[in-house]
Amino acid sequence: MISIQSVAHSYQNATQQLSFKDWQINDGEQWLLLGESGSGKTTLLHILTGILKPKQGEVKISDTSIYQLSSKKLDQFRSRNIGIIFQRPHLIKSLTIAENLLLAQSFAQLPENHERIDEVLKSLDIIHKKNAYPKELSQGQLQRVSIARAVINKPALLIADEPTSSLDDKNAAAVLQLLMQQSGLNQATLVVATHDKRVKDAFTHTYDLA
Repeated sequence: MISIQSVAHSYQNATQQLSFKDWQINDGEQWLLLGESGSGKTTLLHILTGILKPKQGEVKISDTSIYQLSSKKLDQFRSRNIGIIFQRPHLIKSLTIAENLLLAQSFAQLPENHERIDEVLKSLDIIHKKNAYPKELSQGQLQRVSIARAVINKPALLIADEPTSSLDDKNAAAVLQLLMQQSGLNQATLVVATHDKRVKDAFTHTYDLA
């Protein structure tokens, strides 16, 4: 379960504090985090993912109050328990797809697990690209690798940041289907953060910053 309680944040020299309503997310649920630019969506994403400590309030993931952890333990906890899919893939170009996924395991201080890598790549239908380099993949294949990297360590929380905003309707629907399928396969809670209202009907749970 993920929860945020009494969370608020303000930036230096800012005249206004951002306050967020309490949010309870049960294991395995799929949520849409909806907010326009300037609504605080990026701030809340950073707070949820352990990147930005709020000025007040508590964030719990799997019963762990993440901001009570030391910086080192928080980094390790994030690597093991939070998978993030960015709008653009951030892969190391000099490494193969399999090596990029091994690196994700290493960051989490987990042992190398080649069977897990094969399992995830097969589920995303890109096992044939395992030994290829990022430059050899199409944009759609790179997106699948980004999802693979996010789920490789079986995180409790899977977050996709604006995954559809630059896509046409057909590809946006395909990416959403992949995200929901992978969150189910890996028993991860899914939060899709976006200002793209096209995806609203795909979710039964919405946290709206409007």
